[in-house]
Amino acid sequence: MTLPTHRGRGSLSGWDPLQELEDLRIRVDQLMHASFPGRGFPEAEAGEGAWAPLADVEDTEDAYLMELELPGVEKDQISVEVNDGELDIHGEIKERERTGVVRRQTRHVGRFDYRTSLPPNIDTEHITAELTGGVLTVRVPKTRKTKPHRIEITG
Repeated sequence: MTLPTHRGRGSLSGWDPLQELEDLRIRVDQLMHASFPGRGFPEAEAGEGAWAPLADVEDTEDAYLMELELPGVEKDQISVEVNDGELDIHGEIKERERTGVVRRQTRHVGRFDYRTSLPPNIDTEHITAELTGGVLTVRVPKTRKTKPHRIEITG
């Protein structure tokens, strides 16, 4: 009787837990999009195939800072707009030409759209955006707070 051969270290050789997590994330995304089309998902709101880049939002004393990961994107491929209390950052990452066969692709290509509502205490006239090292930093300044003061009653 032959016994099965054991190759590698431990019984989990050949198992890639990160790949398992990525496959699970893809399956959950597909399930959510199929179950709730157009309901709060940036991809559905922005149009078929669009995606939202990863972003951090920081609330500082004088401004809100938004940092979006957009590696390989040029500034002419990005549009930053403010309209009716909403910040909209959108653009497109074009798929580059390849000479070989793509065995795995996890980076997003195509249209992207990042939208967020802005609080009422912002100065829309002085919003700035800077693209450095694949990170788009949008600075949304807050309006100056008025200090409470006493009003004299006359008459």
